[in-house]
Order: sequence, then structure tokens, then C-alpha cells
Amino acid sequence: MVSSDKMTKTVVVRVDRVVKHRMYRKYVKRKKKFMAHDEMGSAIGDKVRIVETRPLSARKRWRVVEIIQKAEK
Repeated sequence: MVSSDKMTKTVVVRVDRVVKHRMYRKYVKRKKKFMAHDEMGSAIGDKVRIVETRPLSARKRWRVVEIIQKAEK
């Protein structure tokens, strides 16, 4: 899901996942942010698919290939 679109042709994509804690056996949420190149103009809240690509800048190594679901306004 896109969490920020303030940069030109770049979005921050947050990936959430649920994992089981090894010791306590409780499910906990983990999240990670990826900076991705965006030629499609996605907005905050859109669900997008990203793929790894060559390094485009110091922190950008992902690219948006499709918008799966647009955010409701």
C-alpha cells in the first residue's frame, strides 16, 4: 500500500505481514517500507505491485508495475 507520494516519480510502499513469534507463539505485525519508482501516478492508499530492479538512486531499487486497487476517496 502506498504510504507517501510527496516525491516526484517516487512513492513509499509499506508492506505489512504477520509472523508468529518464535518464543511466545503470538502473531505480531511486521512492516517494511520500500521506495519505488512510479511512472503511473499512484496516490496514497493505492494497493500496488512492485518488482525489484536495478538501483535507480541511493535508496530506490523497486519499481511499480501495476495498481491493483485504487484508494477510496
